[in-house]
Amino acid sequence: MTHIARRMFELLEPICLVTFLADECNEELAALGHRTYWDGYFASRAAPLGRVPAQVVHAAFYNFADREAARHIPSAWETIPPEASVAARERGSAASLRRILGDELAESPGLVRAADLTTKAATSAPIEGRVMYAGMRTLEVPCDPVARLWHSATMLREHRGDGHIAALVGARIGGTEAHVLSALEQGIHPPESFGRIHHLPKERLAAVMDGMRERGLIDADGHFTDAGRATKQRIETLTDELATPPYDALSPAELDELITDLEPITATLVATGSQ
Repeated sequence: MTHIARRMFELLEPICLVTFLADECNEELAALGHRTYWDGYFASRAAPLGRVPAQVVHAAFYNFADREAARHIPSAWETIPPEASVAARERGSAASLRRILGDELAESPGLVRAADLTTKAATSAPIEGRVMYAGMRTLEVPCDPVARLWHSATMLREHRGDGHIAALVGARIGGTEAHVLSALEQGIHPPESFGRIHHLPKERLAAVMDGMRERGLIDADGHFTDAGRATKQRIETLTDELATPPYDALSPAELDELITDLEPITATLVATGSQ
């Protein structure tokens, strides 16, 4: 089933990415009063956890720099209720999908069926050990098919993300180290130039790179060693394994149908970069 989890990730990720890459979500959050993109991001993504301290958000998100969450939480909630941010994120994301997909796809029977099957999978997995996924499970599933598809795809994304964090913790790979491995896998060199970490203090990045060299994960020039590449592969394989439980709820025929229905939706989103 690990190949199913990987295939579903490839199909669902472009649906989720409209939240971060398209304009509508950011516009909805800004209209509420969030001052910056990151205020809206932290406020809306963390809101299903409740009004937890910044330390809890930092732990659940895992891969942000120290004190980054504290720049936005809880201040982003002080004048804007978390529930309002969640609703704005859903509205904006669904609006992006409708715009990119156009009426023909957005109102097609295939999208409705994909939304139904994605929701069946997304609401069927155990929540134990899945903090972000458990938070999403507390939210009401939208009735509108486009919003429902986005919501359920995002639930599955958080489920996979929780499993990925478990795999990283098991491999003793911290959040910044995970970004270094991801950069190298994408062919980015030096990995310190990767957009997710290039802004970090040079001393912090140097310490991370030195630690990864000491562990034999990267070489003196900052490239993968065989051990580093194998570590990254083990993490990805375990992530796929841990992402399979939601799809156990679907029959083989339903999985085939879901993949068939998602393919034209995903292809349209990929063609636009989910923007």
